[in-house]
Amino acid sequence: MRPPAPATWLAAALGGSGVLHLVRPRTYEWLVPPELGDARAWVLGSGVAEVAAAALLTAPPTRRAGGWLATGLLASFVPAHLHHLRVARGRPALLAAGVVRLPLQVPLIGAALRVARAR
Repeated sequence: MRPPAPATWLAAALGGSGVLHLVRPRTYEWLVPPELGDARAWVLGSGVAEVAAAALLTAPPTRRAGGWLATGLLASFVPAHLHHLRVARGRPALLAAGVVRLPLQVPLIGAALRVARAR
């Protein structure tokens, strides 16, 4: 049995995350750097964008566009991951989670780029 293609698991991950952003925005608001302003607006906007990317990734005619949108979204989350590290000082469990999350962006962005560049 073949593992799912990057577009499939990216769609599942982004779709699930996007729905959680929309249903439970307070869960994510602390990740928005205060320098960016209204955290709720950023969380809801990113949730809508994640759901849109997931939808685009599911259909072959729009998959490349979904890959580009996913690439941009995943790259745009880096400030939130850096903020996570900033607020985690003195809290080992929270710091450990942040240390894991930030490097995970690299393979996720790589997978999204592969989908975006696929012919």
